[in-house]
Amino acid sequence: MACAEISVMPVGIGEGMSEYVAAAYQVAKKSGLKVELTPMGTVLEGDVDKIFQLAREMHQVLFDKGAKRVITHLKLDERRDKVQGLEDRKKVVLEKAK
Repeated sequence: MACAEISVMPVGIGEGMSEYVAAAYQVAKKSGLKVELTPMGTVLEGDVDKIFQLAREMHQVLFDKGAKRVITHLKLDERRDKVQGLEDRKKVVLEKAK
């Protein structure tokens, strides 16, 4: 299982990006992966191949909405020694932060 953080940003569209970000988020919600929207990006959990495919789809939807340039940041963490999802990772850190 993999966890990832993705942010997609149109370039040259002016100050507001929320319409574009919302379109990418809608694509993510339909993916079947666990998805969490954060103020700085979207966090994903699932199969690594599905995450890569979703990243491509989220990137493309901004072009489909009229962006001429898109920057996508993808941070991926894949463990193969044990299953550890988003909630597990947060729990471990919060327990140690007590």
